[in-house]
Amino acid sequence: MSDATLHRSLSRLPFRAALPFWLSLLMIPTVLLGAWAGGVWVLVPIFATWGVFATLDAALGIDTTSLDPQTQDSALFWHRLITVIWAPLQALMLFGLVWYIPRADHLGAFEVYFVTVGMGILSGSIGIVYAHELMHQKNRGERWMGDLLMCMALYGHFRSEHLLVHHRHVGTPRDPVTARFNESFWRFYPRVLRQSLLSSFRAERDMLARKGQPWWHASNPFWRYGALQLGFLLLALALGGWLGVLIFVLQALSAIFQLELVNYVEHYGLTRKYLGSGKYEHVKPRHSWNASHKASNWFLINLQRHSDHHYKPDRRFPLLQTYDEDEAPQLPYGYPVMTFFALFPRKWRAMMNPRVKAWRERYYPEIDDWSAYNKARHGL
Repeated sequence: MSDATLHRSLSRLPFRAALPFWLSLLMIPTVLLGAWAGGVWVLVPIFATWGVFATLDAALGIDTTSLDPQTQDSALFWHRLITVIWAPLQALMLFGLVWYIPRADHLGAFEVYFVTVGMGILSGSIGIVYAHELMHQKNRGERWMGDLLMCMALYGHFRSEHLLVHHRHVGTPRDPVTARFNESFWRFYPRVLRQSLLSSFRAERDMLARKGQPWWHASNPFWRYGALQLGFLLLALALGGWLGVLIFVLQALSAIFQLELVNYVEHYGLTRKYLGSGKYEHVKPRHSWNASHKASNWFLINLQRHSDHHYKPDRRFPLLQTYDEDEAPQLPYGYPVMTFFALFPRKWRAMMNPRVKAWRERYYPEIDDWSAYNKARHGL
């Protein structure tokens, strides 16, 4: 862990300490500008998300400083506030566009498509990232806002999958979200869409069964996910007709695509050691790819400090620690660049497979034959 850990004793960190994480608000005008002006302006949110932060990463480099992990929640008011206010802001923007676009005669089909995709990029790269932070909290109100954000992306089951399956089984064959070595994103994507829905439902069903309750019990959160998603679709229909529903669904699909691109990058090729009898070693920082790139961590509220998130999943985003290469594998670039390369399997494998092999040699030198080892892990 970095020696540059910063210890804070203030009762509340000043707003300037949280200000870089508020840069996400600047993405809202880019989407609204595209809807209002049309033309090439509809492409601005896409280039801003994929290009601007990649450029800033190259200019600003990495940041290995960390707040004291013992900092109290009361000191993080300004950091927490940005995640709390995003749900109503996103709802206003999304349903405002659902109402506005069908009535905007200056927007052609091309422009409607890219405005909607731009909105989906915000729902995915900001909304889902914030939902991920909120769903990990003990505060019931924050968890509800996380559900609202995920259901605006028609992906409500992600909370069940993430908390009950992914964190428990990451780096094992039981986790659909851990991308396998040599698996391309285009194979990973349809697999994870299918398997994560099934695994999340089974996890909730099994948890209810342990309490002596059937899967259809009212406490099953899948009833909440379904009701919220149906309610949002009906609201889109009321505001924008069938075109409004199409806009809502398309932005959700764009958001899901963003999410699963990031999921693909976060654990590609990394596995926990199999101990036999169906057991695996405990999750360690080495089982997630770490990235300390400054600008993209501002934008993604430290999501790229993923090694620490899995090691200590109850830490709020400002307190996530970064690791050097002696403790966790490092990505060569931040997520904006890595998710772009993930779209091109040959380039991705050329970049990442040597890193996975080096990771294996570093942490598990005792495993000589990984093909036989992986068969044993799968019970073959």
